[in-house]
Amino acid sequence: MHSLKSWRYPAKWILFRTDDRLLLIFIAVIVGICSSLAAILLNRSLIAILSWLHPFRQIWWAFVLPGIGAAMSSLFLEKIVNEGAGHGVPEVVYSVSRYGGLMRFRSSFSRLISSCLTIGSGGSAGPEAPVVMSGAAIGSNIAKFFSLNDRQRVALVGCGAAAAISSIFNAPIAGMIFSMEVILGEWSSAYLIPIAIASVAGTEVSRILQGNQIVFSHRHFDIDLMNIVVCLGLAIITAAASILLTRMIKYMNGKYGKAPVPLWMRAALGGCTVGLIGLFFPVVLGEGYNSIHMMIEGVFAQGFIIVVLAAFLKILATSLTLGSGGSGGIFAPCLVIGSFTGLAYHRGLVLLWPSVSWVNEGCFALLGMAGLISGMLQAPMTAIFLIVEITGGYEVILPLIIVSTISTTFCRYIESASFYLKDLTEKGHLLRPRTDARVLTELNVRELLETDCIGVKQNMLLRDFINIVKKSHRNYFPVEDEKTGHFLGMIYLDDIRPYLFNPGMYDAVLLGQIMDINVQTVALDDDLTEILDIMDINHLYSMPVVADNKFAGMISKATLLNQYRKELMVQAND
Repeated sequence: MHSLKSWRYPAKWILFRTDDRLLLIFIAVIVGICSSLAAILLNRSLIAILSWLHPFRQIWWAFVLPGIGAAMSSLFLEKIVNEGAGHGVPEVVYSVSRYGGLMRFRSSFSRLISSCLTIGSGGSAGPEAPVVMSGAAIGSNIAKFFSLNDRQRVALVGCGAAAAISSIFNAPIAGMIFSMEVILGEWSSAYLIPIAIASVAGTEVSRILQGNQIVFSHRHFDIDLMNIVVCLGLAIITAAASILLTRMIKYMNGKYGKAPVPLWMRAALGGCTVGLIGLFFPVVLGEGYNSIHMMIEGVFAQGFIIVVLAAFLKILATSLTLGSGGSGGIFAPCLVIGSFTGLAYHRGLVLLWPSVSWVNEGCFALLGMAGLISGMLQAPMTAIFLIVEITGGYEVILPLIIVSTISTTFCRYIESASFYLKDLTEKGHLLRPRTDARVLTELNVRELLETDCIGVKQNMLLRDFINIVKKSHRNYFPVEDEKTGHFLGMIYLDDIRPYLFNPGMYDAVLLGQIMDINVQTVALDDDLTEILDIMDINHLYSMPVVADNKFAGMISKATLLNQYRKELMVQAND
């Protein structure tokens, strides 16, 4: 009788011998199902915790609940699973950019638990980003189990992220576009089919277990030309709100990061502050989906001033939650803030021009959601299809496109990158496919090293050097110390040409007297992007490579660009 181990591996290798696309499609279904189950688990857990804590919300000390949840979340991440605070999406993008989608197994559940503690206790964050990280980690580890290559693993990371968004919002197209537009950063047919399959699989599992319902159903909107025109103003306002939220989170992160207290205490302080705000404005607590329902249905009773104040307080609460160390995402807060912004904009229009026949205010709440999502993510396609699918608002597709594209464009002028990618861009960690930085990371100095240079000694006479020049096809020569072999400088034929045509100097000049000692060198582990920048700034075409104070070879711009071209062709054909 064969053991389980001896049976499993032959089956796995049989899959490898099948068509690559069929293999990815088959595994994409598995990833989609697993990611959907993770999303459903988080959703059910949040409902249970919120129901359990609901009776305590009316008690005066209830403001400490978000603080306790944030502290527990921080302690869990820092002490138990050894992961940093945050919402997770940048970590997924970083793994795709730098490590071919390689992620740790514990990332498949760590953010689910931490975000459940933060959001369930009342923290102003969303469950979407933690679920994306969980789904991506599930895809990465399933790829590892099947011993897939980097390209296939990246595809499955995208599958996990897409299935997570699809199942949590019942929106397969939005999940697919989010994965391609935000996580992978490219529209490749090699990724599109398995990601689409995973999105559908994740959505179907969610529909089977939770029902096929539109997240935010609404009445039909009849939007005319005047309402479409004023959407231009809403786009600018939602872009401004996106920038404010981005900078507030960064500001709070900097302030709390400098506090001389442990991380869990910072998270607790931020959570308690959110709880205090929630005592007076309960709409800022948790994910806030109930408020969205009311605004889209047009039954949100509070007046214009309260709506504007609620939008600003939700921005503050989200900044405190995420900036102080709480765990969660920005999707849900963006939807809530966008709804408040759109609602306030509509009520402002009614106050200014009461005689105009404006569309129902729920339409502008819907458009505000699209503006915030597209502004924060700088991903208009994701925003458009997400809002269409979660609201069923196909009749407002034109103003949706207007608000999303203008908001994205405006934010790009102000912010160099989206909220998810800003830190990665500033640290130089974002390497999108087929960009210079990404192509150059596939190369290294050792691959480009030119080792056919003839070394000379510092005490060599010029006459002896001329005999070496006759045998060499290079016009530069590294000068080394006779005793230690250490690199001392370079001799460039163009610089010493006067000596070469003066025979009287042949026996009077030593190479150490005419070598160039102010030579810029590079190391074997230096970044090629930085090397190219140095060459461009100093108008250099080659540079010596030094390792352990000894000359290792030369690196030239010609060789680098030739290898760059070859690598670009390889990546283009993947």
